[in-house]
Amino acid sequence: MVRDILILGLFPAAMVYAAVSDLLTMTISNRLSLLVVGGFLLVAVAVGMPIAEIGSHALAAALVLAVSFCLFACGWIGGGDAKLVAATSLWFGFSHLIEYLFIASLLGGGMALFLLSARHYPLPVALIGTRWIERLHAANTGIPYGIALAAAGLLVYPETMFMRALAG
Repeated sequence: MVRDILILGLFPAAMVYAAVSDLLTMTISNRLSLLVVGGFLLVAVAVGMPIAEIGSHALAAALVLAVSFCLFACGWIGGGDAKLVAATSLWFGFSHLIEYLFIASLLGGGMALFLLSARHYPLPVALIGTRWIERLHAANTGIPYGIALAAAGLLVYPETMFMRALAG
């Protein structure tokens, strides 16, 4: 029962928190990324994932971390996004990694196009004074890509071996 609650709740709750946090504050906490990593280890052990497979998932996450930090160093993504994409990739391993990254890039690209085009129009009067909306609307503000990463994670997660473990 505890295992099932962890499988159904931990990763989805972390993704929702990441999306809301990035939307409202344009930051993703290091603690959240650490929680996602620790949660993976907890759930992997709870479902009896073999150590070799845990290692494979860790390798996938390490590769994503290396690439995402290069993107961060170029100024193309934020540091919180770089850590979140790697921590989330840990849950998917190589078996769902391409699907996750593809969906995240589609969602992130669509969100970026929407925000960049919306920033060309004045903010509606009813929204003026709402700090997080003003921050999103500001031309000098980045894109809260954690929303796309979290949404992609929620879309791919039902396909993972963790969710299949619930059925078995």
